[in-house]
This record gives sequence, structure tokens and C-alpha cells, in this order.
Amino acid sequence: MKKNKDKSKNNGQPQRVHFEYCSPTSESVCIAGTFNDWRANATPMVPLQAGRWAKDLTLPPGACEYRLVVDGQWVTDPQAAETVPNPFGGMNSVRRVSNGG
Repeated sequence: MKKNKDKSKNNGQPQRVHFEYCSPTSESVCIAGTFNDWRANATPMVPLQAGRWAKDLTLPPGACEYRLVVDGQWVTDPQAAETVPNPFGGMNSVRRVSNGG
């Protein structure tokens, strides 16, 4: 007997993902990664209160590598649960986006 797939599940559709970074002295924070071809200024984060920066992105399921660009300096996200080495001798942060199911 063939099982029916649950149509209410996401089935591989992009998911909304929240990023947050805390840096009270920073003047600009952006996110660069596989989702924007590593363009340093393409995805600015929004300044919130008390030095917090935030951004919601819609990302496809799977592993998404990224780095934060803080006042022009590329940094690893200190809140990232996972990192991988990059070809420049640093570490890329990784965010895993679920299939929604």
C-alpha cells in the first residue's frame, strides 16, 4: 500500500529564518552568504535597541553558509551552532534550514 504524503507539510519550500547579532558599538552589520553570492553589503541587518541587530530571511531548505560583515570586517556569527572552514583560513557560520516537516 502506498502512503499518502501529508500536504500540510512544507515539502521543501523556503523557510523564514531569523538572525540576530549583538554589538552596541557597531555602525553597520550585514549578512553575506550562499544566499546572496557573498556580497558584503547586499543584506543589511536592522538596528534594534541596546545594540542588537536583526534580519529575517527566506532561505531554501538545507545548509546555508554565511558570515557577518560588521563595520566592514568579516566575522563568524558567535550564535551559530555550527561552523565550517572557508578557503580564506577563517570559519563560515552554518544555518540549517528544515524542510518544514
